[in-house]
Amino acid sequence: MTPSQSPPLALAAPFTLAGLTLRNRLVATAHATAAVSDGAPTETDAAYWRRLAQGGAGMVITGGTAVAPESTLPQRYLTEAWRPEIKDAVCRRAEAITDGGAVAVAQLVHLGRETLGAGTYYAPVSAAAVRSPREATAPRPLSAEEVRGVVDAFRISAANSVQAGFHGVELHAGHGYLLAQFLSRDTNTRDDAYGDRIALLARVIDAIRTEIGELPIGVRVSAEPGEDSGLGLDDLTELLPRLCAAAPFAYVNVTTGVRNTYVPGMATTRPPLLESVARLRSALALPLLVSQGFRSVADIERALDSGADLVGMARPFMADPDFARKVIAGDERSVRPCTGCNEGCRTFEPTGSCSVNPELGPPGAATRPAVPLLLTRRGGRSGPVAVLGAGPGGMECALGLARTGAEVTVFDTARHVGGQARLASLAPHRPGWQKFVDHQREQLADLGVRVLLASSPVPDGLGEYTEIVLATGAREEPASVPGELRTLTSSDFLRRYADVVPDAPVVAVHDDGFGWWQGISAVESALAAGAREVTFITPGTGFATGLSPENRTQLMHRLTGAPLRVVALSSVISTTADGVRLSHVLDGRETPLAADVLVTVGERVPHRPDFSPAAHQTVRAVGDCVVPRRIAHAVAEGRAAAEASAARTARPL
Repeated sequence: MTPSQSPPLALAAPFTLAGLTLRNRLVATAHATAAVSDGAPTETDAAYWRRLAQGGAGMVITGGTAVAPESTLPQRYLTEAWRPEIKDAVCRRAEAITDGGAVAVAQLVHLGRETLGAGTYYAPVSAAAVRSPREATAPRPLSAEEVRGVVDAFRISAANSVQAGFHGVELHAGHGYLLAQFLSRDTNTRDDAYGDRIALLARVIDAIRTEIGELPIGVRVSAEPGEDSGLGLDDLTELLPRLCAAAPFAYVNVTTGVRNTYVPGMATTRPPLLESVARLRSALALPLLVSQGFRSVADIERALDSGADLVGMARPFMADPDFARKVIAGDERSVRPCTGCNEGCRTFEPTGSCSVNPELGPPGAATRPAVPLLLTRRGGRSGPVAVLGAGPGGMECALGLARTGAEVTVFDTARHVGGQARLASLAPHRPGWQKFVDHQREQLADLGVRVLLASSPVPDGLGEYTEIVLATGAREEPASVPGELRTLTSSDFLRRYADVVPDAPVVAVHDDGFGWWQGISAVESALAAGAREVTFITPGTGFATGLSPENRTQLMHRLTGAPLRVVALSSVISTTADGVRLSHVLDGRETPLAADVLVTVGERVPHRPDFSPAAHQTVRAVGDCVVPRRIAHAVAEGRAAAEASAARTARPL
């Protein structure tokens, strides 16, 4: 090896698992996009898995696969694996993965007492009548006969999955679902044979083995948070060797968390299990797959060096299905990064998507639907393109144009790229947006795109461009609050909180009632800067109501013990030199509140430059300068604007 060469990556090495050869050590761990209709995977589902497998992952594990009717949801977007009549649909899913060169594994789950927050047609069940902290009522304990029925449900579902073409199955015994409920000291308080915490899982493995022979059976477990969780790392290192001795299985997949914590948000910047890999390796004598929070080659290689055999990820493959191919080729720089935002991938409206990947669309759409606003359509000749705005939408448009060979220049009045995404990343625990901004900026540089910052071209300076794309974003309107107290918009506060709070340690944050990140980031920024007290005031009914359940739960964990007070159903009507005056939105009662500074979340309004295009220029607008929305909209519309430009110039005149 010459000094200029790097040693080969461990993640690129093949691995043999139960007689199957994985082309590398990267695993797409169980997830689903809910592209399922009446319990059966759709063509959109198969297309998703085919694209992912083509991206180079060694093994692909499909999730969202239930084993019994009582473990389904009324929307029926979980795959109903016990039903033989959906075999053809499951076959298409398996074939999509195997055609892409990956080993295909179906993860099987019974939710037990966890209803995923949805109303169900059946009573939730568990090992015992122990209430989940995430549910309003305790489940019904399963009888011994019903437990045997659960074993049979897993057996039938595994047989159906393998007959449909999957190479093996993974049993979901983590994240607080039914098999984990039997493993946990807290939830398994039974005094019958199933009071042995491994008994149910061992019998499920044995039953499946009678159906699928020596094909691999994996077990996914999760270290639950808290010293007294009932299923922490100590429990796992005790139970797993005993389980493997009682009912041998092919591999163990170790992750962390329960519902609403197992999909970590942006505040989690390193893999939670990375420091525990060596301990897990010493305790387990079977192939070890570790997962959750892995994003970088450095962390993946460290896990493999510490004793892991395989490393798993889910959301990074949604953000960039070519993740494996790119990092194996040494091109990590080009990987479109998962930000950890937990927005598109956790909404399922109607299916899971990705905020930074506009190629991931809902059923019936090849990509995320997006229509740039066409402001003028003029001459048909091709020529250079000007993109005004270097936020996510503008940079995505410029990237799309540059990849077609178009000559494109990006202008922005700011000194840095990123727009609203960069602003959002200034708050504590929100670094994922800057990661995405950095990726776009680096890709523009690699493509040779000219980016002119602190630049505001006058209309005459745009005359050489045949197309102009406006991606100039939005501005936050100051709230109209009369009085004397120092008042800042949430945008201004994010830029200056480190300087403001030391002189104004009692902070009032007036939200707009929609419970989104602007007000929440103001709260976390004030606390990070050492605020003595923060009061969150909202005309809405509660705190952080606009966030996904995962983001809200993890936020509340971060804020535990913080000097934060929440005043709901109230608005700030005026200020004084030493505080604010509140009015209750229902009864109008007014109350004073001490504060040193007021931060307001105002309406975001579109911002577009005022100019008249020349006769030869076509002008489109994308993102917040059309209507302020989410980064997902800006990225998708930026990509669509580039495609519209390419399609127009490709047509013969």
